[in-house]
Order: sequence, then C-alpha cells, then structure tokens
Amino acid sequence: MGMTITEKILAKSAKKNFVTPGENVWLDVDVLMTHDVCGPPTIAIWKKEFGEKAKIFDKEKLVIFPDHYIFTQNAHANRNVDILRQFAAEQNLPNYYDVGTERYKGVCHIALAEEGYNVPGTVLFGTDSHTCTSGAFGMFATGVGNTDAAFILGTGKIWEKVPESMKFIFNGVMPSYLTAKDLILQILGDITTDGATYRAMEFDGDAIFSLSMYERMTLTNMAIEAGGMNGIIKVDEITREYLREVGITKFDEFESDADANYQSKYVYNVEEIEPLVAKPHSPDNRDIVRNVAGTKLTKCYIGSCTGGKITDFQFAAQILFGNNVKVPTFVVPASTTVAKQLSEETHKGISLKEIFENSGCIIAESSCAACLGGPSDTIGRSIDGDVVISTTNRNFPGRMGSKASGVYLASPLTVAASAVTGVITDPRDFL
Repeated sequence: MGMTITEKILAKSAKKNFVTPGENVWLDVDVLMTHDVCGPPTIAIWKKEFGEKAKIFDKEKLVIFPDHYIFTQNAHANRNVDILRQFAAEQNLPNYYDVGTERYKGVCHIALAEEGYNVPGTVLFGTDSHTCTSGAFGMFATGVGNTDAAFILGTGKIWEKVPESMKFIFNGVMPSYLTAKDLILQILGDITTDGATYRAMEFDGDAIFSLSMYERMTLTNMAIEAGGMNGIIKVDEITREYLREVGITKFDEFESDADANYQSKYVYNVEEIEPLVAKPHSPDNRDIVRNVAGTKLTKCYIGSCTGGKITDFQFAAQILFGNNVKVPTFVVPASTTVAKQLSEETHKGISLKEIFENSGCIIAESSCAACLGGPSDTIGRSIDGDVVISTTNRNFPGRMGSKASGVYLASPLTVAASAVTGVITDPRDFL
C-alpha cells in the first residue's frame, strides 16, 4: 500500500519509513508560529512548565507575527503585543515582526509565505486554526492549542496521530467568474463543517494546478472550516516559481502514490460550478448567488488571510473599475507586501489602489481587522443589524463583531459586484 503526500511528510518528520492513519508519532517541528492572540498564553504556559530561565528549543524556528488586534486603543490588546515584544527581547528572537516598525508584515498566514517560511516537505505548527493555509506549498501545516505550542516551544516536538486523507479533484478549465473561494464553498456545502474532522484534505486536478499560489492558499486556508487537520497541494512549477521569488531553493517534494488509500474522494467539473455564497451563520450553509441575489447589504468587506491577497484584489478591481460602491466597502490588504502591491499592480492602466479609492472603498492598514471582530474600534467591524458580504472565512454569530448581524461569505468577484449594487449580486452580471 502506498502513502499519501501527508503521510510521506509525517513519516519523514517522524524519522520513519512508513506511517499509517491512526498511528501516533513524535514529529520534529520545523517551524512554530504564533501571534498576539495566542502568543501570550503560550509563553505563560511555557514559563510555568519549563521554568523562568528556560530557553526555547530553537529561536530560528520560532516565528511571531502580531496581526490580530493591533490597530486599536484597547488596553488588553495592546498589552498582548507588549508581552510579545518583551519576550522577543528576552529571548533575542530573530523572527519577531513587531508592529510599528519596518519589520511589521501583517496577517501571519500570508507573511509566512512571503517571508520564506513555507518550505515544501516540512512540518509547520501554529497557534491559529488557519495555519493550514501553508499546506498550499506541499507541506504539512496545522493549528495547535496553546498548551501544545508551549510543549513545542520547550522541546521542538509534538505527539500527533497520522490523519486519514480525503481527496478533492477539480477538473476542467476555471471560468472567469469563479475563484478558489467558490471551490471551497462547494466542498463545504457537500461535506459540512465537520466532514473532514481530523483528516487531511488533499486537492488535485487540472483546475487546481491552473491556480496561482495565492488562490491555492484560499483552498488550504479553509480546510479547517470542514474540520480538516490540514489542507495540502503537491508542488508543481507554479510552486517552484513562487519559492524562487522568495529565495527558497532547497526543499523536498512529495506526492501521493497511485495506490495510496483515501477515506473518500470527490470529483468536480469546475465548468459546472456557479458562483456561491455561504449564508449566515455557517460556512457550510451554501447556496448559489442567484438564489440570494437582491439581498440588501449594509457593508462589504474584502480582506483577511482568505480574501486579502493580491489576487483577491485583482479580481475585485475588474468589477470596481469605473464603478462606485453603494454601501460602505472595506479593503484590507492581508500583508504590507499586498498593500504595496495595490499601488504597483494596475488594471487598464490604473493602480488597484486608485480604482478602490475612486470607487469609494475605505482602504485599511494590513491586519486581520474585522475578520475576527476585534475591539470596538476595529475598522469594518459589524454592528447590530448589519448584513455583510465578506471574503473572510467564517460567518458564525458574532465572528465579525455583533452577534446581531449576518455575514455572507463569498468570492472577491461576488463581493465587488455586490458593493456596486448594494445588494447581493452575481459577478456574471458584470463580467
């Protein structure tokens, strides 16, 4: 029996020739990532269990990005960043990207890719459920709790059960009105939010390998919305080209064996998929946009690790060019690199930033912003009675702020089309 790509990477990390689903193994962790929400409690647990004078397992392998609650006057949020800053100084950490400095990067999952921490064939753990985003690079990446992260901080190891794998094959040529967001919403509607619990979600097919790395990251990012342990896509030339651009030249490539065992397989033809939304209040509450078209909106939001990448803004600019938004529309670049690209990338000779400004969008600083609600002064945060359409990844009650608001999840094309009309709108009406 062969192995899947996930099993092969875990076998390598566990220094074994073969692993099987359900087997428990000790993994050597290549990178541990944390941020301002979970970093402080992780540090506190580590100090309690390993002692005040303990040293972390390898400071080169610890990466800290403050990104969630940072542009706020909230004293508790600011205290969290102060704790990270103090810890980075105490441990002399080289990979701390402090807010308020030129090193600040923005949302951790995007910054991990941009800063060269996503290395195929390696094992990355993070104190954030969307750490699975990094699986787009042919690596194993998953989120852990603060206690597990503290153990890794002290030892560089973690005890994990090898997951079963599910395979999702997308065939056909991607239509211009579809994005990766539509593909993952299709899956979520089919298997629900617990359909992949503690399993690996492997994405395959011609349509997948036609996607940019940023679009692939949307798929793996939302593996956790189905309960998946990790999402993963094997390395191809598009991956290698991205890695060359960030200076990564040495890595291991793995792919699943033809006789590898899967818990289940799903096969789609992208040419038969329509633009989709997830209605309030769950990412698996899928519907086609046509069925909810005309729903009146109070806010539109284009941002987050799922929907704030440069490709998301390229999609949105196609529709916002020459149009004005009818409801408050927030543009939140996921990283400072993406923010810079908004000024450099053009559509019909106009920079994306100018297109968004001319259409009446509100452009915010790079961060998680309202994706996770945040303190009351968080830009774009939902309030009571809001009906929001958003490129973010979760729409549980209160996720973007008020529990008395409703959030529709959609592609950047659908959000942009809806911003122009003020009601939920199928992007095909503009393309």
